[in-house]
Amino acid sequence: MTRYYKLIPVLALGLIVGTLACCSAAAEDADLEARKSKILTNLKLHFPQLAEMDITMGEITPSGFEGLDQGSFIIAGPRRQEQPFLVSSDDTKLYMSRGNPLDVSRSEADVKAELERRTAEKEKQAVGRRQELAEAIVGLPVRGNPEAPVTIVEFSDFQYPYCARGAKTIDQIVEKYPEDVKLVFKHLPLNFHPWAKSAAIASVCAGEQSHEAFWTLHDQYYGNQKQITPDNVLAKSKEYLKDSGIDLEKWSACAEDKESEANKAAVAAVEADIALAGKHGVRGTPGFFINGRFLSGAQPITAFEPLIAEAKNDTP
Repeated sequence: MTRYYKLIPVLALGLIVGTLACCSAAAEDADLEARKSKILTNLKLHFPQLAEMDITMGEITPSGFEGLDQGSFIIAGPRRQEQPFLVSSDDTKLYMSRGNPLDVSRSEADVKAELERRTAEKEKQAVGRRQELAEAIVGLPVRGNPEAPVTIVEFSDFQYPYCARGAKTIDQIVEKYPEDVKLVFKHLPLNFHPWAKSAAIASVCAGEQSHEAFWTLHDQYYGNQKQITPDNVLAKSKEYLKDSGIDLEKWSACAEDKESEANKAAVAAVEADIALAGKHGVRGTPGFFINGRFLSGAQPITAFEPLIAEAKNDTP
């Protein structure tokens, strides 16, 4: 019996050691998961598009280089992508194959605060843009409900195929939101498109007489891009306008006579649009402002829908 009593402390010690080892492993696992979560949170701060993706973190292990660990994050989807990285052992710097090291030292609370600050700043900028753009579109042709609470201001180029694709998406939006959305077009002809600026000027001249005539040219330019050249753009424009009811001689004086005051005014209007686009950071076409919130490129309708839903709640 005595020897059994002597075994009790030994067994108890074994249980304690086993429990401590188990707790230590659990704590290490928790620390590793917290580390992964912190790194991923910081990555989403640097690359906001990651927040919309299904991202998981791989294992983080020693890299063989002093002070650096190695790991990766995986973007799930039809085209699964794995992005390797090196991260400093103190979790302050993360290195990928290109670019400068990223700061990943912020706590999740700090990242949340920074995202809230950025959201507030973007909303403030959107309000300012909305006010300025509202002044810049007074009197311009409108497609959709003129009294709609949501205004989409599009900066576009009549010669660019991506802009033609964007125009089709806008047509879908106007059809889906007949009471909520209106579109106003602003010009951003790109330098490497030889007939785009002539078309922009021609459409301004048409719009001076009739908003419907403007939209006629808008639709015909996008529907016939392959048939239009720098040499025939004005002849084609006149052909598209023949049943519009506008005074074609007056339009010709504006669109074709570079010495006329009407032409100079139309050129100035296009140049003002280009300057406005540059001021608000539109570097390519098409670019859209949904009540001042910027969306770049020929995006699908699903990219517009959350911005439209948000814009519907804006204070007039």
